[in-house]
Amino acid sequence: MAHAAPTSGMRTPSARSRTPDVFSERTHRIAAWAVPVTLGLVYGYWVAANNRSGGPITGWNVLLGFVSAIVFAALYMGLSALAPHMRRELHALMWTAFAGCAFGFVYSQTDASVLRSTGMALVVAAAVFATLFYRYYTHEDAQGHRIR
Repeated sequence: MAHAAPTSGMRTPSARSRTPDVFSERTHRIAAWAVPVTLGLVYGYWVAANNRSGGPITGWNVLLGFVSAIVFAALYMGLSALAPHMRRELHALMWTAFAGCAFGFVYSQTDASVLRSTGMALVVAAAVFATLFYRYYTHEDAQGHRIR
């Protein structure tokens, strides 16, 4: 069985390289702000909608939504900046705590009991931890550096 020898201009199938970056640096800088703000606004609307339970929109309801959006976006941006510098276990644990607390707060706005809200938040947090730990464990070395 004959195979063609690779030339200097060709890549071998085993050569690893980064995927090309399609977007510019400017686009990445804008996305670093736009994604948390958009997710925060969606989260704030979700909190406010659960809180009013289909009733009329009030000023306090709008305030709750905007405060929730601001806090969510701020925590998301802080976690996005801080978490990649942590080891993979702590990295996954930080996102787990964020997701569990965020979901628990949203769920508590539905007039569910504290025990039920806590239980649901723990279930979501466990699923997030399992998913993120697997992802970071398979894509990072023990010091938290991405495997290329």
